[in-house]
Amino acid sequence: MIEMADDAAVTTAPASPATSSGPAAGATPPGRSAAGRSAGGRRSTDSTLRKRLEITFFVAPALAMILLFVVWPVITAVQMSGYRWNGRGPMVDFVGLANYVSVLTDDVFVGSLVNNLVIAVGSILIQLPLGLAIALLLNRRMWGQSALRTIIFVPYVLAEVVAGVIWFQLLQPQYGLLDTLLSAVGIQPPEQGWLGDPDLALWTVLAILTWKYLGLAVILFLAGLQGVPDELYEAAQLDGASWWQVQRKITIPLLGPTIRTWGFLSMIGSLQLFDMVWILTKGGPANATSTMAIYLVNEGTRSANFGIAGAASVILFLIALVMAVLYQRLILRRDAQGVA
Repeated sequence: MIEMADDAAVTTAPASPATSSGPAAGATPPGRSAAGRSAGGRRSTDSTLRKRLEITFFVAPALAMILLFVVWPVITAVQMSGYRWNGRGPMVDFVGLANYVSVLTDDVFVGSLVNNLVIAVGSILIQLPLGLAIALLLNRRMWGQSALRTIIFVPYVLAEVVAGVIWFQLLQPQYGLLDTLLSAVGIQPPEQGWLGDPDLALWTVLAILTWKYLGLAVILFLAGLQGVPDELYEAAQLDGASWWQVQRKITIPLLGPTIRTWGFLSMIGSLQLFDMVWILTKGGPANATSTMAIYLVNEGTRSANFGIAGAASVILFLIALVMAVLYQRLILRRDAQGVA
């Protein structure tokens, strides 16, 4: 009887909540779970929308400036380059690629391109070793270190117009300080002046540009030198390496990314050179110092050949773009791959 009662109790006992096929006690109803998921989805959507609005708010001004001062002028120059136009009235005299042919066959433009390339190559060949030597010197603890850094960097922060006017006055053959000093020590200065002699004018401009922009190279190299670990120098000294071996094996390789970045900036700046040369020589004498930017300004403002000027500006843009892309692919790509 006892066994039968136990069996009956087991048979008639209610199912445990854990083994029941229905929802567990205290479980969230399906409707409430869906509402929670919907609320979470709305919060995620609101957060994404807020982030997009914030990005748009901060990017929109810069994007508007790029469209207004970069994209639109390029489009206008391309349109202008297809017409023979003097700047007055609508552009109706379409000439196709004739303006580009005129520019590329113009000896003045070809000479201006050569001058830009000479300045670009000369700036790198002169400023690189000179700036690196000064940076290595100023990187050592010495008396008046801060004052020397300031003196080196001051020319770079001067406005191009101010620097150009100063050197224009210093190089005057009648009363210029340089000619006066040379005459005082028995050296005969050029009769036509440093900026008036076609054989000396371009090299004089290059020397002034070196004085003007050397400070940028020095500051960038000094900043790069701060990232070289002192432990490497100490290890090299313990191994008995000479000063030149330390610079050649440690300093210059680790300074490679900085040098390549400065070279890119120097190259692009040399291709776009205008203001300093305009103040000093206006491209003379006899177009000896003319640059591509001066050529297109002369054609547009002085000769009223805005179609020619537009074609010259497009060619200048394409040359700078091609050289920038090649520099990026061949030289700056080393930094992205982690190669010194």
